[in-house]
Amino acid sequence: MKNATRPLRRVLFAAAIAATLALPASPALADNEPVAVLFHNMAEPFFVFMNRELLDEARKLKVKVNVVDGQASSPKQSADVSNALTQGVSGIVIAPTDAKAMVPAINEILSENIPVVTVDRRVDGAKKPIPHVGADNVAGGRKMAQWVVQNFPEGARIVFLTGQPGSSSAIDRAKGIHEALAAAGPKYKIVAEQTANWARDQGLTVTQNILTSLTGNPPQVIISANDDMALGAVEAIQSAGLGKQGIKVLGYDASPDALKKVRDGEMAATVEQSPGRQIRTALQVLVANIRNRTEIKTVAIEPILITRTNIAEAARAGELK
Repeated sequence: MKNATRPLRRVLFAAAIAATLALPASPALADNEPVAVLFHNMAEPFFVFMNRELLDEARKLKVKVNVVDGQASSPKQSADVSNALTQGVSGIVIAPTDAKAMVPAINEILSENIPVVTVDRRVDGAKKPIPHVGADNVAGGRKMAQWVVQNFPEGARIVFLTGQPGSSSAIDRAKGIHEALAAAGPKYKIVAEQTANWARDQGLTVTQNILTSLTGNPPQVIISANDDMALGAVEAIQSAGLGKQGIKVLGYDASPDALKKVRDGEMAATVEQSPGRQIRTALQVLVANIRNRTEIKTVAIEPILITRTNIAEAARAGELK
C-alpha cells in the first residue's frame, strides 16, 4: 500500500509545480520595467548631474529608464509624454518645465492609470494631486534672504535674478525671498528684478545691463535663483570693474563651479538642494509602486545654505580641486 501511493504523490507534485509555473510573476520579483524620465532641460548642469545619479539608481533597482530632454519647452515635453504613453511605460518621472502648462499632459498620464511622480519641479492644477519629490524651494529662498539680513543689518540694495517664468522652483524661490525681505523691513530693497532663464550667458548679459543702469550706485547683493545665473553675475561684476566693491553674490544648486567660487570668496553662498537624493528617491518610490503597489508619497527635502564655513556639507564638495 505504501509503495502504491508513490506514483500518486509524484503526479500531485508535478501538478503543483505546473500550477505554480502557470501563475503570473509576483510584482515584487519583476525587473527591467520601462520607466520614462522626462527632464526639463539637459543643457543645464543641474539635470546633467541628476541624470548621472538616475542611471546609477536605475542599475541598482534593475529598471529600464528612457531619459528624454524637454529642451525647456512645454510643447515638446507634452509631446514627450504622449510618445512615452504610446510606446508603453510602467511609470513616469517628470521634471515639468512649467507648473501649469504641463497640466493637460499630466492629466493624460492619469487617464492612462500610469503612476507618475514629479521631481525638482511640481505641477499645479492636475485633476488629482501628483506626488512630488523635491527641495523645499520656498525655504531655500527664505534662507538666502535671511543671509542678507544677517550680514547687512543696516539694510541692502539687492538685485534679484529670477528663474524661468512658470517654473515652480522659480516661483517658490522668489516667494521665499520676497517674504523674508518684506518681513525684514523696507531697508532691504530689491532695486532690479529680472529673469535670466537659468542660463549663465543670460545671467551675464542681464547683470551687465542692470549694473550699467545703476552706475554710481551699485547693489550690495545679487541674489540669483540658480548657480548658472550667479556665475554669469560674477563675470559681469568683474568685467564692469566692480570686483573691489564687495558685491555679494548668492546662488542656488551647489554646483561644483559655484562651490569653487564660494570657497575662493567670489560668491558668498549657494543652496544645496540634493539633486541626487531627489532623483534617487523619486525613482525608488515609483518602482515601489509599480512592483508592490506602495503608495507614492510626496517627499520634501530641506535645503542647506552653503558658505565657506560649511562647504563640506555640499553633496558635490568632493568634486572640488
